[in-house]
Amino acid sequence: MSEAEALKESANVLFLMLGAVMVFAMHGGFAFLEVGTVRKKNQVNALVKIISDFGVSAVVYLLIGFPLAYGMMFLSSAQELVGTNSGYDLVRYFFLMTFAAAVPAIISGGIAERARFWPQVFAGAIFVGIVYPLFEGMVWGRISLLGQDGSWLASFAGAGFHDYAGSVVVHAMGGWLALVAVIKLGPRKGRWVNGQSRPIPVSNIPMLALGSWMLCIGWFGFNVMSAQEISGITGLVAVNSLMAMVGGILMALVLSKADPGFVHNGALAGLVAVCAGSDKFHPLGALLVGAIAGAVFVKTFAWEQEKLKIDDVLGVWPLHGLCGAWGGVACGIFGQEFLGGMGGVSLVAQIIGTLAGTAMALFAGFIVYSAIKSVSGIRLDEEEEFHGSDLAVHKVEAYPEDALG
Repeated sequence: MSEAEALKESANVLFLMLGAVMVFAMHGGFAFLEVGTVRKKNQVNALVKIISDFGVSAVVYLLIGFPLAYGMMFLSSAQELVGTNSGYDLVRYFFLMTFAAAVPAIISGGIAERARFWPQVFAGAIFVGIVYPLFEGMVWGRISLLGQDGSWLASFAGAGFHDYAGSVVVHAMGGWLALVAVIKLGPRKGRWVNGQSRPIPVSNIPMLALGSWMLCIGWFGFNVMSAQEISGITGLVAVNSLMAMVGGILMALVLSKADPGFVHNGALAGLVAVCAGSDKFHPLGALLVGAIAGAVFVKTFAWEQEKLKIDDVLGVWPLHGLCGAWGGVACGIFGQEFLGGMGGVSLVAQIIGTLAGTAMALFAGFIVYSAIKSVSGIRLDEEEEFHGSDLAVHKVEAYPEDALG
């Protein structure tokens, strides 16, 4: 290998490693967003869940998930793993693992305050090791079913399913899996009394806002570094991500009358929706996609809670499930050249791919949570829930000195 080629390989490794670290930091955002939303008696549990799920995800994705999606095994020597490309495949695993680990992190927010700890860790391992990589492999990997190159969908619809950074592959998958878990668990005690809604207020708005900011910043690694090579990086992805985020903020600001929870989650709604077409949209198209996502989140959160009576604590189904599905479809609309996009996308393919991801998440979620519920149960008992998962699971409160009086 020439010196120029070696430098290029090293630059790609550094580029993707920085992306992996930025997405890794987003998991802190997931944690603090949940900490700021749940009551004080469940804050330790939120923190431990996210980091534990991340640790388990790293192992199962190394041994099962990444090989399933991309065909690379990690059982050879370290020298062979580094190979001739400075260990690029290793850091690619790291980067894509942080995406996979977002699935249980998303679910965590929906099931907060009443889910048992170890059954959910086990469920997350199944999703990251098997369910998520199967769909990931169909879109980005070696399972040629939905992707851009050589799939039947590309032949049928004129283009394969395009999901540049995971509106459907990551976010819709996590959001629809979470919906099944939330329904299986049932609502928190006291959320509805004699059929009357009793909303449980968030515990710490500054902490919630910190989580949102961490996610927003890390998201530019999530989207921009999805190029996976430094030669593929484009400012279009960065600006589209910015515009969609802003669109989500402004729409949530107006529709919610400046409610801080909706405004900070509106930013995330826009970013969820832009992932799929962040490399295809015109910036004004991305702004509109993000604004629509902000409206989807604000309106469907209230509908989910008050009409459907689904106690989804952080609103992860509207935020990730519905806004992720919108992003998948929006790529086929605003990615078209006649709307200023880059072209090369098919609305038919985007609808089919989005429906496929949604259906797979619902089916897998139903099978996994039904099985775990029948074998071990998935919910804390009434007394444990009353005292909080911090004491019930971890034997410590978030603020231990308060117990000393």
